[in-house]
Amino acid sequence: MSKKSLLQDKNYQNFVTEIKVRIQLARIKASRSINKELIFLYWDIGDALIKRQLRHKWGDSIVETLSKDLQNAYPDVNGFSARNLWDMKRLVENYSDDEILQQTVAQSPLIKKKKLSKEFMRQVVAEIPWGHNLLILGKIKSLNERLFYITASAESGWSRNVLLNQIKANAYQRLIRDKKSNNFLKVLPIEFAAQAEESLKSSYNLEFLGINKQFKERDLENSLINHLRDFILELGYGFTFIGQQYKISISNKDYYIDLLFYHRFLKALVAIDLKIGEFEPEHAGKMDFYLNLLNTKEKATDDNPSIGMILCAEKDDLIVEYSLNSKSNPIGVAEYILTKKLPKELKGQIPTGNDFKEVLADIRSKSF
Repeated sequence: MSKKSLLQDKNYQNFVTEIKVRIQLARIKASRSINKELIFLYWDIGDALIKRQLRHKWGDSIVETLSKDLQNAYPDVNGFSARNLWDMKRLVENYSDDEILQQTVAQSPLIKKKKLSKEFMRQVVAEIPWGHNLLILGKIKSLNERLFYITASAESGWSRNVLLNQIKANAYQRLIRDKKSNNFLKVLPIEFAAQAEESLKSSYNLEFLGINKQFKERDLENSLINHLRDFILELGYGFTFIGQQYKISISNKDYYIDLLFYHRFLKALVAIDLKIGEFEPEHAGKMDFYLNLLNTKEKATDDNPSIGMILCAEKDDLIVEYSLNSKSNPIGVAEYILTKKLPKELKGQIPTGNDFKEVLADIRSKSF
């Protein structure tokens, strides 16, 4: 085969692509390995400084003196400034208190480790670059929160700017505070649970459909398809429509998912099941079944687990919680709004149309 023919051969092009991917992965792995060893070194220097200061009763001047000696010995190596040595000490000091570590385990809903230790923390901080560690130390005070951002940065590959934006956006506080009806924290890794939590809402405004009469679930589904652009805007940035009544088959039986999307940033399929009434426990079981099929038959190898969303007219949070408690797949339950509703606390306090009619009739009777 000639060189020209080889270059046009699709099999060869695929082969080159595979090799490039393997080279890139190897480079990333090597870079991470170098970073890990560097953080280990910084931790060990900080730890040694703390111990030797206590043992020999050295004052703070030891940091300046050591910095000059190390810079003289390694003039071509950055990272041994006095400021950086102080940061090495600060890193170890913040992650070495056994009492604080155990309190964190007891209090945090995110930490699944039964025991946090100094050595465990040494391994954890080595998963992200030094600049990330300093940013987290400088911006975050709570150990729970620090662990969240460390883990999320490592697993999601956040750059320092992305990490900063996540901190400014209070990603951790929103994850803990917002009580959305889902089981994401239980079945997903922390960092992916946070992303999924942020991407899916607790309620959706479907007023753009203009529905003001009784309808069936298929009517709602067709209306959403007819207003697909508006629906995607309401779902949020990142959703890509795949299909309506998406068919998946098993054992010569066909099953249909109302609406199937792919989320470009979550890198996950999102199945939506529409319900015109109140949420029922069996809805969760049906969605769990769909997600098992999607993960087996449709999910790409590098995709995250498929996510299910049950979109219903009403939901009881306690029933939702118990329904999702035993499910292994990530499922969220959200309400939709078709027309503007008066808040419950204002019902009975604002005059109705009949009230206004009665007042006007009374005014007219008195004016004659």
